[in-house]
Amino acid sequence: MKVIKQILWFIAGGAVLLAMLFAWQVNQFLKTPISTQTAPVVIDIKAGSSAQRVANLLHQKGLLSSPKWFTWYLRYQEKHHLLKAGEIQIQPHWSVDELIAHLIKGDTVQYPVTLIAGQTVQQALQSIQALPKIKKTLDITDIAALQTLLGLDSTLNAKINPKYPYAHLEGQLLPETYHYQAGDSDKQIVLRAHNALKQTLESAWQTREKGLPTKTPYDALILASIVEKETGIASERAKIAGVFVNRMRRGMRLQTDPTVIYGIGMSYDGNIRKRDLREKTLYNTYKIDGLPPTPIALPSKDAIHAVMHPEKTKALYFVAKGGGEHYFSNNLIEHNSAVRKYLLNK
Repeated sequence: MKVIKQILWFIAGGAVLLAMLFAWQVNQFLKTPISTQTAPVVIDIKAGSSAQRVANLLHQKGLLSSPKWFTWYLRYQEKHHLLKAGEIQIQPHWSVDELIAHLIKGDTVQYPVTLIAGQTVQQALQSIQALPKIKKTLDITDIAALQTLLGLDSTLNAKINPKYPYAHLEGQLLPETYHYQAGDSDKQIVLRAHNALKQTLESAWQTREKGLPTKTPYDALILASIVEKETGIASERAKIAGVFVNRMRRGMRLQTDPTVIYGIGMSYDGNIRKRDLREKTLYNTYKIDGLPPTPIALPSKDAIHAVMHPEKTKALYFVAKGGGEHYFSNNLIEHNSAVRKYLLNK
């Protein structure tokens, strides 16, 4: 009988020790960092992956020492079916519970894409399609389809000028930095940039200075694109806008080189010649009155704000001084003198 009691005590003691060991292992599993690595690791969880598959992936990346324990713990908490798909950046100092929380939340890796102010819409579309891990769904040579996608006037589809195929799409994307995740489509980014442009333009139009010569938001967008192309220094935007507003109020032609360049089209080689200034294109503001028919580039939010709130100035002319700065003149005599000083003498 005494031997039996000793055996039972031994078994009970062993069971307690095993329980204590198990509790210690669980505590170590839950409280210690998931990895001894120092740098974050990105893992790509495919849609429909099981908890076991995710655990094995983490183990392969050196982020879990015991994938079986991890799978068991997920099932014990009834969270095994809540893991999100996508690229997740894992921090090796996380605990198991922190890891699970992030896997369930699905904080996918975000990649930046910056549309550059002053780019043409064609350049912006090409840069979007060149992004890594983006899904290409658009044919950016199908102008009519792009116009329809952006909800532009369908009658424009019949007015596509072969010399300026992207003209009616110009200015329709807001140049900003956006973020996307792997597997997002080019269409999603284009629509986000277009919606951002519409919201920015509408908001700026509602708070614009009264009495401006731009009669519609689209007029303001066209002028903003010209201001964008003429501005080398951000602080000059409002003053350049003020010069163009002054000229429009007086019925003077805008006479701005960026419109001439856009009018030349694909044959532009980096130089504006006298014949280019004399040629009457749809965009040559040395030869046409008022604004060109469409924007000539993507204007920034600041350029849009500048044409809605132009600087009050008497200047009617400006000429590049170098370094992105301009010299502003109130009359033609002063302007011609500035041209001789800053351009012809060079």
